[in-house]
Amino acid sequence: MKYLFITASFCFTFLTFSQEKIDLNIIHQIKKEAMQNSQIQKLSHELTDYIGPRLSGSTNLKKARAWAVQNFNQWQLTNVKEDAWGDFGNGWDLEKSYIAMTVPYYQALIGVPKAWTKGTNGEIKGEVIFVDIKDEADYIKYAGKLKDKIIILPSNNKVEPKFEAEAKRQSDEDLDKITQFPLSGRTNRYTPDELADMRKRAALNRKTDDFLIKEGIALKLSGTRGNFGSVFSSSVRSYNLNENETLPEMELTLEHHARIIRLIESGKKVEIEAEIKSKFLTQDKQGYNVLAEIKGTDKKLKDELVIIGAHIDSWHGGTGANDNASGVVVMMEAIRVLKALNIQPKRTIRIVIWGEEEQGLFGSLGYVKKYVKDKEANKTFAEFDKISAYYYLDNGSGKIRGIYTQSNDMVKPIFEDWFAPFHELGAKTISNRNTGSTDHVAFDGVGIPGFQFIQDPIDYGKGYHTNMDLYERMMLDDMKQASIIIASLVYHTANRDEKLPRK
Repeated sequence: MKYLFITASFCFTFLTFSQEKIDLNIIHQIKKEAMQNSQIQKLSHELTDYIGPRLSGSTNLKKARAWAVQNFNQWQLTNVKEDAWGDFGNGWDLEKSYIAMTVPYYQALIGVPKAWTKGTNGEIKGEVIFVDIKDEADYIKYAGKLKDKIIILPSNNKVEPKFEAEAKRQSDEDLDKITQFPLSGRTNRYTPDELADMRKRAALNRKTDDFLIKEGIALKLSGTRGNFGSVFSSSVRSYNLNENETLPEMELTLEHHARIIRLIESGKKVEIEAEIKSKFLTQDKQGYNVLAEIKGTDKKLKDELVIIGAHIDSWHGGTGANDNASGVVVMMEAIRVLKALNIQPKRTIRIVIWGEEEQGLFGSLGYVKKYVKDKEANKTFAEFDKISAYYYLDNGSGKIRGIYTQSNDMVKPIFEDWFAPFHELGAKTISNRNTGSTDHVAFDGVGIPGFQFIQDPIDYGKGYHTNMDLYERMMLDDMKQASIIIASLVYHTANRDEKLPRK
């Protein structure tokens, strides 16, 4: 049963569901600040349009960290700092990229160099040679014939028409399916046979690159996923390789890649001109996170923590708008709103802007290993017993529709109460399912309650990691909704009598 309590002497309004108190007065203030004084548009523009791509270890990522520090200081947060989480590897900047077909006619091509690839040492021109290596036995066929050649390799991807809308909102039926806990026991996207085949192809690709480096090719052209001009960016096999251990490689949009191969297979000559200029950054191989806080005020609870975060690194083809500038901006806005309201939380609220997520969740895993628990050494640190919860956002800029509990049955009724005021904003789904592949799993993996939100996908899966992940893809109004919900959850977590229960 639900009750409304109005305590006139304190001018507080509480909505009580079971045992959870909800401060409707604070929620009202959060909504007002987030809607009337929103910084969502400003922060989104600065991080994507102005700072731009933020590849791990790059100069732009360093600029983005400084930008976050500047904003946190301007908002008068405390303990603002860049914090090294550990060794990452070489940084890499792309300084120039150009490619065009010149024969049988001139046309600019859409391509993005792989990250951590070496440059072409100036502009190169020449005929494109089709190279099809199915296994190591094919190396004999090409040995001694590829020096200074521009080669193109086949792609496993195909351009196919799409009969569904690019953008999507979650329907009630979709959300209901998310709440159904799977009993099949299968958690992987791929079957064991599919995984084995992927590993086999990856091993062959590594050996083929070594072969091509030894042969001394001038440029490797490869196809990627996507269509209508999108290029899914990726990297060479390791960001720890030195420049002379990589080869110049550019990934082309599938349409342009397929056309070149069709022309060559039909007996037509194809010539291109191209240039890649890149720079390896080797002076500082550390990875960094950015930290800032609103200090707790309760005598007993002020050293306990509620942590929020998002990763600021991105791929280099676009500006990382939905992966994950949107998450960074929402989390920054949530803590800005709470600070602007001058709340006095019982627990300390900390925001961590993660680095180096795209290469393996390194920022969050490094933080957990440094401050929370080192699983390899089976050693816990001070924060292990102090963290109440970690909240994370990394599924684009679509509005929040609910939250995953990571199979933590004890928190489900708590979240059901805390989400009740936001049903009218479309957020009411509490799923006991797990979701992975991003920074909250670093906390969940050591027993800390770590949560990722259920979001409308919009066109997230079709644009992330691509040259089209740009400001225009960001759903600014949805991000305002998300910042309101997260600010409320953080406030109530910070002021709860007890930490959130652990699994």
